[in-house]
Amino acid sequence: MRTEPGPVAAGTDDIVISDQTDLIRVRKALRAQARSAGLGLVDETKLITAGSELARNILKYATGSRGRLRAEQVTADSRRGVRATFTDEGPGIGDVDAALTDGFSTSGGLGLGLPGAQRLVDDLTVTSAPGSGTTVVIEKWRR
Repeated sequence: MRTEPGPVAAGTDDIVISDQTDLIRVRKALRAQARSAGLGLVDETKLITAGSELARNILKYATGSRGRLRAEQVTADSRRGVRATFTDEGPGIGDVDAALTDGFSTSGGLGLGLPGAQRLVDDLTVTSAPGSGTTVVIEKWRR
């Protein structure tokens, strides 16, 4: 369900994603935002799992294996949640709809990354085009 973004509360500074050790920083930032927003343990775990997958995608597909995460608390319709924005300047995704389909892979993998992340969060949007990088925004709302 897509909602209009509301006011943004305190967020993390951008976290650079450039190697495997940064995955720990991504998880910690998402955990801190989830707890601060009052997400339950199950929703916290889902957010962290989806974010970890998106960070791994940056390491695997982005030019120079570099990207960024910005995680922040948001409110909309009197609800609280977390929005995490993952960006990279990689080669982009030619067919976003296909990339969000189970089994689609350009690297010979299982093709479960983006669709799996999408199932774990309340909203996932992808903005991308060949040669222009990719931005993936996920949101998870407190129940």
